[in-house]
Amino acid sequence: MLPITPAHICGSCLHNPPVWTNAIAALRYTFPVDAMIQALKYRPDLTLTPILADCLLSVIPSSATLPDYVIPVPIHAVRLRQRGFNQALEIGRYLCKQTSITLLLDACSRSRDTVSQTELPWRKRQKNVRGAFACQQDLTGKHVAIVDDVMTSGATLNELSKVLRRQGAVAISIWVVARAIPRRLS
Repeated sequence: MLPITPAHICGSCLHNPPVWTNAIAALRYTFPVDAMIQALKYRPDLTLTPILADCLLSVIPSSATLPDYVIPVPIHAVRLRQRGFNQALEIGRYLCKQTSITLLLDACSRSRDTVSQTELPWRKRQKNVRGAFACQQDLTGKHVAIVDDVMTSGATLNELSKVLRRQGAVAISIWVVARAIPRRLS
C-alpha cells in the first residue's frame, strides 16, 4: 500500500479535514455498481450483499491493522421498519464473518429520522445529519471501522465519527463499497 500523501487526499479534505483517520472505497458509484447497491437497498436483493462486501474486502490491504470493532451506519427505526433491514449492517455482518472482527450492531443508533441525504444538495447534508447519532459503547483506546454502502459528501460518516471520538475511539476507518465522485472532481 502506498503511503497517504497530500496527493492522495482530495482538495475538500485538505481544506476541511474529516474526523476519521482513513477511508477505503472499493468502487466508484457508477453503473453497474450503483444499480447493484440500489437493488440491495430498495428491492431488497440481499443476494448482492456478499458480492458487494467481497469487493470491499478485496481492497483492504493485507498489511493493514484491522480494527477492534466494525460499526455499521445505523438507520432510524422508521426507515428500518419500512425497509426491513439495514444494508450497512448486512455488509458489516458479512465482513465480520470473513475477518473475525467483532461487529457492534447495537452500539450506535440514529436518534433522529433525517431526510434522505440523496434528496439534498451537498452543502445541506452536513446540517441534515448534525446530532443524528448516539453511541453508548465505551470505545476508549479502540480502532473502529464504520461500514456503509456509499459515501457521497461524507457528512453522515463524519458526523458518526464525531460521536465515536467522543466515546474514546482513537482511530476510525471508513469502509464503503462505493464512493460517489462529484461531477466537478470526476
